[in-house]
Amino acid sequence: MRIEIWSDIACPWCFIGKRRFETALEGFAHKDDVEVEWRSYQLDPSLPDHYTGTETEYLSQAKGMPADQVRQMFDHVTAQAADEGLNYDFDSIVVANSFTAHRFLHLAKTYGAMNQAKEALLSGHFEKGRDIGDVDYLAEVARTVGIDADETRRVLSTDEFTAEVKSDIAEARALGANGVPFFVIDRKYGISGAQPPEAFAQALATAWEESQKLTVLAGGDEAFRDGTVCGPDGCS
Repeated sequence: MRIEIWSDIACPWCFIGKRRFETALEGFAHKDDVEVEWRSYQLDPSLPDHYTGTETEYLSQAKGMPADQVRQMFDHVTAQAADEGLNYDFDSIVVANSFTAHRFLHLAKTYGAMNQAKEALLSGHFEKGRDIGDVDYLAEVARTVGIDADETRRVLSTDEFTAEVKSDIAEARALGANGVPFFVIDRKYGISGAQPPEAFAQALATAWEESQKLTVLAGGDEAFRDGTVCGPDGCS
């Protein structure tokens, strides 16, 4: 079973959704037969490479949201994150465009380290106040997941993996995703948002059951009417 997950490194619910999905997957009887693929998405492509203010200031000034409303939203998300064992620190978040980090994740994919890199970047952004737009930081993360830091800097100095990131974003839109996280199971089931683990568990069970069903082309289908079969009482 193949599960594709569209998410943005700068999306607080994406980290929460990752944890909730992983909780459900850990309890899934067929987890060893599940392939998880991370796909890129940007909530705010217009975000500057770096913004000197805080996350609160950015949403207040650039998005026109009242500061009190932003703080209430952050408090709610922080509490939800804590329930999943995550320690969000919105006051320390470095506001930066995530496109370069997504290119790095595609590099990590070629090394089979995309999931580890994704985890490190989400934690760095929301828990540790690291700059996901800084190539030196991305090179640092690269070392921790077994990728050469100099190779990472070289790749990120070019436009490598730009097409892959843009393709992911375009494909999400084609599938009808207008927000993230967005989970797609076997290209048959779409799940939007950081659902509770129980919801993910139900989706996994349903998708697995459907994947095991066999569609028999016989009987009523004109093209298959002449097939002869044998059963317990003889052959037809």
